[in-house]
Amino acid sequence: MRQIITSLLETDMYKFSMGQAIYHQFPSYTTVWNFKCRNDDVKFSPQMIQEIREQIRMYCDLRFSEDELDYLKNIEWIKRDYVDFLRLWHPRFEDFKIEPCEDERGLFIETSGTWLNTSFYEIPTLAIVNEVYFRMTQDYDSLFSDFVERAKTKTKNLVDGIFTIGQFSEFGMRRRLSAQAQEFVIRELVEAQKKFGFKDSNFIGTSNVFLAKKLGVKPIGTMAHEYVQCVGQGNRKHNPAYSNWYMLESWVQEYGVLNGIALTDTVGTDVFLRDFRKTYATLFSGVRHDSGDPYEWAEKIIAHYKSLGIDPKTKTFLFSDSLNFEKATRLYNEFKDKVRVAFGIGTYIANDTRVPPLNIVMKVTECNNGPVAKLSDAEGKNMCKDPAYIHYLKRAIAWRLEHNEM
Repeated sequence: MRQIITSLLETDMYKFSMGQAIYHQFPSYTTVWNFKCRNDDVKFSPQMIQEIREQIRMYCDLRFSEDELDYLKNIEWIKRDYVDFLRLWHPRFEDFKIEPCEDERGLFIETSGTWLNTSFYEIPTLAIVNEVYFRMTQDYDSLFSDFVERAKTKTKNLVDGIFTIGQFSEFGMRRRLSAQAQEFVIRELVEAQKKFGFKDSNFIGTSNVFLAKKLGVKPIGTMAHEYVQCVGQGNRKHNPAYSNWYMLESWVQEYGVLNGIALTDTVGTDVFLRDFRKTYATLFSGVRHDSGDPYEWAEKIIAHYKSLGIDPKTKTFLFSDSLNFEKATRLYNEFKDKVRVAFGIGTYIANDTRVPPLNIVMKVTECNNGPVAKLSDAEGKNMCKDPAYIHYLKRAIAWRLEHNEM
């Protein structure tokens, strides 16, 4: 099997936006990350695990080229000292533990080390696991042909106006069928939009920085749950019910007025809104939905903006939770006259075949030698290794909400 990850740019854009803030503000933070497969019927064989290990070893031999660094340097918000850091940075295979295990999935992956290092490992690791799995368990050529046929049908439906979703981006690297598949579908979208145009839809870019550079589209991304978890919970002096406040404050410190999209659901949207006060709500260009009912979430955020005297029509609502074009079309039609609607669509673009995609994640579970947790708006997306910490975090949040504590 050929090398899967061939460039250190091949990761999601938010790894660089978060990475720069980590480099400037939290360089000594340490984290532990754990892999989890949520599919009931998936088993990783010893041969797959060995291939995953070798692919990650090859990934760790990569370095940024000067051409890649020049590309990053020309992104408006990336600072020169961070680019100089990346010139020296490289993945460390010693930070990985990859081995068989006795659970029903058979695969254990854990990374540990500085947050500066381990944050970068998540997306390439998941992309490697996906591609190894599908190439070693399926007739890959046949599966790729199925993928191509479905991708062309989706593109035609965008051209014909069957799907109308406003602005959308491709967010599929972590669960893509393969590097080949992700590049094919982005090329297909770009070429169809240039040649025919999409009716009431506009493909604006991809989260994959390597493909954004290669294909001449915009790299898209701001922040992930890890940033709220580590900034808000990694310092044990902080009350974790205020995780979002610490996140928002550090992001504004790093980026000033160039704040992008805030993620609302790391410890629940209700407590996020306690901290999303007028200054932050004004500075951030919008918010991202990643769990829970998207209609209820959007109405709640609209009401919050109005309560602050901010016109919701000036703000972007980025939907990114398990979307396909049908769901996106319904959401767009519901909210297009109320807010600026945008979508980040991942698996449905990058791994839509006759075979169900893997539901795999790699999440930060410890920061600075203590547990951290994600308590999203959907119970099934929560992840933490320490039940006692989950109980403590829930009690802290409940106390704040029940006592109307700002």
